[in-house]
Order: sequence, then structure tokens, then C-alpha cells
Amino acid sequence: MNTVSPPAAPGAPKVSSRSNAGSAARIARFIGVRLLLAIITLWLLSVIVFAGGQLLPGDVGRAILGPLADARAVAALNHQLGVDRPLFTQYAGWIAHFLRGDMGQSYAYRAPVAPFIGEALLNSAKLGALAFIVVVPLGIAGGVYAALHEGRWIDRTISIAGLSATVVPEFVSSIVLILVFGIWLQWLPIEATFPPGSNALVQLQHLILPVLPLVLVFFGYIARMARAGTVEALDADYTRTAILKGLPRRVVIMRHVLRNALLPTVTVAATQLGYMIGGLVVVETLFHYQGIGSLIYNAAKGKDFPMLEAGVLTVGVIYTAANLIADALYVVLNPRLRVRNAQ
Repeated sequence: MNTVSPPAAPGAPKVSSRSNAGSAARIARFIGVRLLLAIITLWLLSVIVFAGGQLLPGDVGRAILGPLADARAVAALNHQLGVDRPLFTQYAGWIAHFLRGDMGQSYAYRAPVAPFIGEALLNSAKLGALAFIVVVPLGIAGGVYAALHEGRWIDRTISIAGLSATVVPEFVSSIVLILVFGIWLQWLPIEATFPPGSNALVQLQHLILPVLPLVLVFFGYIARMARAGTVEALDADYTRTAILKGLPRRVVIMRHVLRNALLPTVTVAATQLGYMIGGLVVVETLFHYQGIGSLIYNAAKGKDFPMLEAGVLTVGVIYTAANLIADALYVVLNPRLRVRNAQ
């Protein structure tokens, strides 16, 4: 029976071509199950967000026309918007249009929802991508460095600092950063919204301050995962074997430790990317940034149901896709999961 080349990770068993094909089938089945669960999750999210929108206090027509509007005008507007129809009919119509790419008409702006969602999502993507680019290398470097100095003062300092930053809510760290760097020192602008036509440097200057609370929160998660994976890899048999062979410490760390230690970090980083794009309500509100988080918040206040529902479901799609990609990457990149049943 012919054999294929051994998997990339040291210490992983050799597998035959038949076993390799079986592993590929199990990986495909694993990803298929995750995809099915993702679809079910998104459907449940659509039901929850629709029901939640209906439970918001207030009246849609009254919120649009104002508190002094005539009751007959309010009733006529509610009928025109269709919010007086049965809930099941409203939900069925909304979800059917959403699946066809039609997010509906905004109650507040009397315009299609999709352009507002697209622009807000692009703004949030800028903020999230900048935070991601900063925190992932910083968190991995901090976690690996702490693991290489396990038990020493630098390890305890990085671990305690990361854990402390993680448990501090974004609104607390944001307020402190605004007071220190925006008001007292006046080094950075306190509003993330930059003037129209600003160049990349000016945009970056406005985004630095809102990025910092995200970096503080996510640094602890990523650093802890990187540290745990590195400590485990340092104690593995293949690492001891490489050391006994006389390989330089740098080669052992780069070739044998990091390639295995950072696998769990891939999952964490991918899931945090979804949160960075969609879970920015507090940061965007405090820094007056026109992203998807602030759009959802304002839609909820104004009972703009199409905007609210489309925004939340769009965020849910992004977050679910990020988790699905993370699961797929972890299975594909981890050779141990390619030679045993995928659960």
C-alpha cells in the first residue's frame, strides 16, 4: 500500500492514501455539519431579532411623525408601512425579501436599507481591521514571549496585564482613554468621524483612539491562547526530540513549537474578527463613529425595524461566517484531526 508524505506537524502519524481520502471525507462532513448549524443559527437569530423589534416600546408611526401628530395620520402611516399586519405575515415577507437581497425600506429615511448597511459596514470594517492588524501580532508575540519565560516575572506581568485589560468593559476604557489622550493631553481627536476627503493619515489619526479599547480587550484573549499553546508545544515529545538532536533553540521554536502552538489562536483570532466588525456598538457610540454598531443602536431608538433587523442579521451572518471559517481552518491546518474522526 502506497504511503503519502507525512503531515506537516512533527510527531503526527503517517497515513495511507486511503486514510487520507477518508480524512478528507470526514473533514468535508465536519464542515457540512457546521454549515448546517450556521444556517439554523441564522434562522433562529432572524426570529429573535424580529420578535425583539416588535417588543420595543413605542409606535412606529408616532416615532416618525412625532408626538404631536394626529392619531388618524399615525394609523394611516402604520397601515402604509404594513406594521399593522399579523406578525407572521410581516416576518414571512421580511425574510423572503432579505433572502433575495432586498433589505427593505427604512422607516426613518424612506430609502432602501442596503446602502446604509453597506456604508456603515465598510466604516466598521476599517475600524475592526485596524484593531485586528494591531492586536493579533501583539497578542501572539506577548503570549509566546510569556510562555518562553514561564514562571518568571515577565510571564506573570503579561498574564496579569492581559487578564486585567480583558475584564475592563469597553465603555470604561474608552472613557479613560478619551480623558487622558483626548482631553488632558490633547494628543488625539476624541471623535472617530473624520472630515470628508481626508487622506489616509488623517483617517488613521481619528481611528487610533477608538482602536485602543478593542486592542486592550482582545489582547488578553489572544495572548492567553498563544501562551497556552506554546507551553503545551514546549512540553511535547517532538520538541524534546528536536532538542536532543542538537537543533538550535531558535530553529526548534520556529519549526516545531510555533507551527503547532498557534493553531488554537487561529480560531480565536477569526472569531474576534467577527466581533470587531459587528460588536462595536459601545465604541462607535462613544466616539461618534458611523459604523454598523451605531446604526443598529439608532435604528432601535427610532423603531426603524427594517434597518434594525437588517443590521443585526448582517452582523449575525458576518459573525457566523467568521466562526465557520475558523472551524474549517483549524481542522484543515491541524494534522491530528486529519487522521482521526472529526467530531
